[in-house]
Parts: sequence; C-alpha cells; structure tokens
Amino acid sequence: MADATTLFVSIGLSEQKAKETLKNEALSSTLKDAIAQAQNVVGSAAIDKAMGTLLYSMASRIKDTRRLGFLTEYIAKRKITSELQLAAALEFVKSHPQDPLDRSAFESSCGVGVVITPEQIEDVVEQVIKKYKNQLKEERYRFNMGLLMGEARAGLKWADGKIIKNEVDMQVLHLLGPKTEADLEKKPKAAKAKAPEKEKQEVDGAVNGEVKMEAKSLMEQLRGVALNFHKPGENFKTEGYVVTPNTMSLLKKHLEITGGQVRSRFPPEPNGILHIGHAKAINFNFGYAKANSGICFLRYDDTNPEKEEEKYFTAIRDMVEWLGYTPYEVTHASDNFQQLYDWAEELIRRGLAYVCHQRGEELKGHNAPASPWRDRPVEESLVLFQRMKKGMFAEGEATLRMKMVMEDGKMDPVAYRIKYTPHHRTGDAWCIYPTYDYTHCLCDSIEQITHSLCTKEFQARRSSYYWLCNAIDVYCPVQWEYGRLNLTYTVVSKRKIIKLVEEGVVRDWDDPRLFTLTALRRRGFPPQAINNFCARVGVTVAQVTMEPHLLEACVREVLNEQAPRVMAVLEPLKVTITNLPNESQMAVRVPDFPANEEKGSHVVPFSRVVYIEQSDFREVMEKGYKRLTPDQPVGLRHAGYIISVQRVIKDASGKVTELEVTCATTDSAEKPKAFIHWVSKPLECEVRLYERLFLHKNPEDSAEVPGGFLSDINPNSLSIIQDALVDQSAANAKVFDKFQFERVGYFSVDPDSTPKKLVFNRTVTLKEDPGKI
Repeated sequence: MADATTLFVSIGLSEQKAKETLKNEALSSTLKDAIAQAQNVVGSAAIDKAMGTLLYSMASRIKDTRRLGFLTEYIAKRKITSELQLAAALEFVKSHPQDPLDRSAFESSCGVGVVITPEQIEDVVEQVIKKYKNQLKEERYRFNMGLLMGEARAGLKWADGKIIKNEVDMQVLHLLGPKTEADLEKKPKAAKAKAPEKEKQEVDGAVNGEVKMEAKSLMEQLRGVALNFHKPGENFKTEGYVVTPNTMSLLKKHLEITGGQVRSRFPPEPNGILHIGHAKAINFNFGYAKANSGICFLRYDDTNPEKEEEKYFTAIRDMVEWLGYTPYEVTHASDNFQQLYDWAEELIRRGLAYVCHQRGEELKGHNAPASPWRDRPVEESLVLFQRMKKGMFAEGEATLRMKMVMEDGKMDPVAYRIKYTPHHRTGDAWCIYPTYDYTHCLCDSIEQITHSLCTKEFQARRSSYYWLCNAIDVYCPVQWEYGRLNLTYTVVSKRKIIKLVEEGVVRDWDDPRLFTLTALRRRGFPPQAINNFCARVGVTVAQVTMEPHLLEACVREVLNEQAPRVMAVLEPLKVTITNLPNESQMAVRVPDFPANEEKGSHVVPFSRVVYIEQSDFREVMEKGYKRLTPDQPVGLRHAGYIISVQRVIKDASGKVTELEVTCATTDSAEKPKAFIHWVSKPLECEVRLYERLFLHKNPEDSAEVPGGFLSDINPNSLSIIQDALVDQSAANAKVFDKFQFERVGYFSVDPDSTPKKLVFNRTVTLKEDPGKI
C-alpha cells in the first residue's frame, strides 16, 4: 500500500488522492499498468505532473483496457499533451473497437502533431473581436465574453484554452480600455414577460396529442439527450457492451436491414392482464420508438404453455391499442421455435451448453452445487438434447444449461426444459420450451431490435444477454434498464390477483378496485390520463412508488375537459313544487361544459316533481350549512328557480320522505346562498362507489400487515346504490362513456349496463379526499 501511494504521488497526485485511488481496485490496477508502460517509454526520466495527470485521467476514463498501452505511448511521447486531445483519443478508440487501429486517422482526430503558434491565436481572436466590435463598444464589459471564447476555440481546436483566454482578455482591454465605475455596476435584471394564456396552456396541458408535464412531454423526454442512448449501429459505444471480432460486420449488416431506424419491442408474457406498471413500459417502449421516428413490435413471450390463455393475448393487445399505440408488427417467441432450437444445437457444438439432470429443487438459489454433467462430451449432449425434443425424458428429468455465470452470481442458467403441455399456437409439435434467459435476447436479435428496454430487475441478466448473442455470432442489441413503476394501496402480482378472485374479494381481473389496465378502463380512467401519469413520473432509472391520488389527479385533469356534465341524484329525496300545475313541464337547457358553453348542451325536463340529494336538505339548521332547510331557500341549478320549504313529510319511523315547496324565479327573489342539482322524470340507474381495496399503504409488507394481504381488505371498498337517478340525457349512453355528475364526481358506464338499466362506476370524486395522504 505504501509503495503504491508513493508511486502515485510521484506522478503528481496528492497523498489524499493517491489513497482514494487505491480504494478503487480496478482504477489503481489500470493506473499502475499505465505508469509502468510510460516508464518503459521515458526511461530513467521521471514522469512529470502534466504527464501524470493525463495518465490518471486516461486510467479513470478508459473503457477498453486493450487500448491502454496504445494511449499510454502517445502520452509518454508527448504526442497527446492536453485534456482536449485525450478526450478525442478516448472517443476515437471507443468508436473503433476492432484491430488494427488506423494510426493516421487517430492522430488526425486527436490533433497529434498540430502546432498552434501565438500568431495564429492572435489572428483568430482578432477576427472574432472585429466581428463583435460594435456590440462590444456598446455593451462594453457587460458583453458576454464567453461568446468570444467559444468562437475563438472553434477556430483553434487544439490550442491551449488558457492562452486563448489571455489573448481575448488582452485584445478586449486594448479595444475598451480599463473598466470604469459604470462597468462595475450590476446589470439590472430584465422583467420577465408574462406568458400569454395560450402559451401557458401549452406548458400545462396537451398540445398536438403530446401531454406537457412540468414543461416536458413524454415525447420530449424520450427524444432528449438525458437518456444518453446509443445511436442505431453504434451499439459498441455503450458501456459494458461486448465487442467480438464479428461485431462490426454484424452491425454493418444490421444497418443495411434497418436503414438506421430505431427499433424497440414490448414483450409481455401472455399469462395475465397488464397493470399500471406495464403502462410505463408500454409508454417507454412504444413512445421511444415514436419519438425517434422508429418502430415498436408487440412480441408475446409465449414460452410457458402451462399458464398462457387466448384471453390474455387479446387483452394485452387491446390495452396497448387503448393507450394509443399501434404495434408495427405483432410477433410471438413461438414464431422462432425452430431457429431457437437450431441455435441451441450450435451452442452445444461449440462446447457452450450441456444437458444436465439436476432436479429443479437442486438448482434453486445462488449457491446451487455445480453440475456433475457440465463437462460431458459434446456429442453426448447433442444426442441427449435431441432425445429431449423427441419426448424420451420425463418432465424435470433433463434440462439444457448454458456454460456462463450471470451478474448476480447464478451459474449456468437453464436454456431449455421439458413440458408436456400443448402450446396454444404450435400444439404438440414441441415438448421442450426455451426459457426467458435463452429466448429474449435471440428474439431481439432476429427482429433487429436497436434498444432492448426492460425494467431494472433484468440488469442482472444483461451479461447473459450479451454472452448468448456473441456465443453464436448473431447481431447483439443493447439492453437498457429503467425503474419500475409501483403504486401503494394495491397488489399487481398475478398470483395475488388470482387469489383475490378465487376468494371472492374481487369479481375478476377487471374489477375497478384493482390497478390492472382493464380494471382502470372499466372504472373510467381515460388512457390519456394514464399516459399523462407516466409522463409525470418521468423516464426514471430508479424504481418509483407513487400514491394513487397522483394518478387520480391526472384523471381529473383529463375528465374535466372531456366528460360532459349531467345531473344525477344518488340518494333521492322527492320534492313537490306545489305552486306549479300538476301537468306542468318545461324544457331546461343544460350546458355540457358550463365553463365553455360553445362545446354543446342538452335538454332535460323540469316538472312539478323533482328529486334532490337527501344531504341537500336538513330539517334543523346548522351553522355554516348553506343548502335547503325549512328556513332557508335554495336555488335549482340551470332551472332559474329558487325553492322554499312549506311542508316536511315523514314516514312512520320519522324519516323524511318528501318535501312540499314553492318556487319563485331567480330574478324575482333574493339570491340564495347555494344552488343544488336535481333531476325530474329521471332514469333509474345503479351506481357503484369505489374506495381503496386495501387499508394499508403496503399490503404485501409483513411488517405493516402481519396477517398477509388478504387480511387487509377494506370492507367499504365497494358500495352499490341500486335506485340512483340520472337525467334523461344519459339514456343513450354507451359502455365506457364518461360523465361528470354535477357536484358528485366523475362516472363511467359499466359493461353490466342493460337497455333497461344503466350501471355507472364512480371513476374519481370531484376533488381529492383531504383525508387521503
């Protein structure tokens, strides 16, 4: 340790920096090698601080250590003498991963041998000053001097920045003279112009189908350089990407096939219904392709016939299209079963896979014993694998395993296993099926995917992804990981949702209390709101856990603009207007969107008998209560009438069953404290009110819910009102039509509706419940 510290200090590092470097084993090893190679070049001469600084910078930034000696030689021979040259050198070797390197092209790109004289610097700076002379004289030292530096450096790429700055300072001083007191005064800040309303709406709302969240739409985020994704065909520039002797020729062929087009894919397993977390994956995969003028495949990873059902295939595609995306092509992993099998045989021939007879329970965990069959002869494994295909082994009796170690330490992952279950597409043609670890990267390769986007938990499989493509010499895409999206107060595990269905807690996968996408659609969540929510969450690498009320806020924003208003009464109280004739009836026009009446209206009847909410009447006046009481009149929304109680009618138990009132026009009576909604000659309907399914934020956390998630069910998660009333304008509503019930909330027509009776699901309340966290 002491010797290494001394070595690092000898090249110009401080003692503290030297000790910090030693803590990083990989960096310290690379730096030692660089110093040793540099000393071979310089001989007995000491490595000075300038050279040492460049060696350290190179060692800390180099990705391909095969190039260490090459770059060290240029630094030691003082052909690379600045950080600018070093950065260009590192970029060159990163972009040219294959041997041999073209030294002439390398030296040209790094400015090797380029000499910038003081006279050249003086001439270039003089030209820049001349260009801005008038502006400089007007603004003097308030002028943006960075502009002069930027243009001067652009014309003097390999010149020392400090020398350029000194020359700029000297020529500016010569032109303007020393700073005066006026130059030293602070420049007043310009007042920000207030953004026009239209511009403000473009920042906060939706413009041309792109939802703006905090001034950046999802499309803008996916187009942004913040993702730092590679360009198609430049896979090798990605950190961790493995380059082989065949990489560049495979990438060249890939570009010939794709034309440099971005290609992504959304690869769900068809063994369950998509949930809110998948919405982020859909938006990310399809959105990234769309934002970059590319294409996205919908590929079903149908390699587990035991759990796959046709209803899941249909529902997955429906949800993708519901969210607004159209797959370039719908494909299946099973499309490639024969090719995958042929490649598996090739893997065996290359000595990189073998047939193993260890049982499944022996392979569990990360410390499984090594297979005693790992080194069996290639021909033997080939014969056994062919016997597996012919159905000559029982399930679990044999597997095909790949000879590699995954990033999480798991050794020799399984590539094929035996399953005597008919496949929904291939029937009984196969009794061996490939695993995810084997199938996924090869299907990506077949489809020439450029960006294989997956959630963070697959990071441990990235090395196996690259290994397998390279092992059989096929085009290797780049795997990029992003953070999962999770919600509190719910479960999304397929196994747990099935348990909820089996236990009768929920009706099915589309029960509106769940957060599957089919459930959210049934509840009335607009797809735009879900996409907005994903945009608001952002393109994050870290796992994100969000509160449901943040999603509900996005729903309100969309429905406020899209859901026409109707009047509905959930708990009706009959009101008879005694000073209107028995047969009295008039038509009242109600705007669909009161804030913008140009968007249309509908007509509802107004007669002698109307119905109001029971909660809009109190027999005993209370402080702060502004609605109807025996001593306080109230207005009827849109009708132009104010009603006053004359008589309260009760049943035998003392419950108020009817009110008799008189009415007066709004222009002939004093303005009331409140206006309430009402219905007349209404339609009877069923209304379902939903609350959170679980009582605790994390129902799967045993510390929070010791009895397990089934013990945490909210008994009030569903309330059904059988005899609610809605105005006649909703008579022709179709399934999934959405409305705002004035003063009540947002509602959607449920598929259980019949021609005789509509059923409405409450999507969200009008305002967030202040009791929610």
